[in-house]
Amino acid sequence: MAPPLPLVFLLMTVELHVEAPEEVREGETADLTCNTTCSLTDPTFIWYKDGQPLTTKTIKNNQLHLQTVSSEDAGSYSCAVRGSQHLCSTAHSLRVRYPPKNVSVSISSGFSVNLTCSSDGNPPVKIYTWFKEGGTSPVGSGHRYSPLQSGSYYCEAQNEHGAQRSDLVPVDLNGHSVILHAAAGVGLCGVAVFLAVFFWMRRRRQSRNTNDPDYVNTGPPPDDDSSSDQDYEIAIDTGLNAPPPDDDSSSTDDYENITDYYENVTALK
Repeated sequence: MAPPLPLVFLLMTVELHVEAPEEVREGETADLTCNTTCSLTDPTFIWYKDGQPLTTKTIKNNQLHLQTVSSEDAGSYSCAVRGSQHLCSTAHSLRVRYPPKNVSVSISSGFSVNLTCSSDGNPPVKIYTWFKEGGTSPVGSGHRYSPLQSGSYYCEAQNEHGAQRSDLVPVDLNGHSVILHAAAGVGLCGVAVFLAVFFWMRRRRQSRNTNDPDYVNTGPPPDDDSSSDQDYEIAIDTGLNAPPPDDDSSSTDDYENITDYYENVTALK
């Protein structure tokens, strides 16, 4: 009779898998079961969470019992049989749904004071409501809020499983209101000065266009005698080289008189 095979070889044909709910709500209980396809003699099961062995949870036979589930119990679970830890089951992801917790408010300031609300919840918080101390009606909503008055404020974070409030945060706007008013005053003064200069220049331009007569700019007179001499010689040449008239009318006499005049002037020059 052949000797029995070691347990490790038997488990190579055995598939381990975890049966558990995919999602539980905080405060409930959850049982995770490590199942096999083979009957083992008094096996000892080992449980892992996120790859680390569990030693503080209740393990009975092939079950892991989670009493009063909290958000810290969310993670990836797997199981194995002692002596063959390398033959681990496929990991099973357990999600825990819980209301908002760790709600807090942070303050940032510049030209204005901004309040930011943060929290931890599953599903993530999407509803934020802001309140002022002593009031019952909301003063704002959203992840961020800019208060308009000094006082103490808090935010309330809410999801489908519940809501939680932050601690009160004091806000003093006295210094910031002075800065805002000063910045607004400087801005208005700048706009007023710009408009005044613009309309003054426009009125001056219109007045100049109205008072100046229309004229044709023929250019400045020549600065020296050279340019005038050149123009003079061109005029003389034009007169001397002009063709005589075609007929014997009185214009012939005028042409001769003009020619004699230019010749005399040229002799004098």
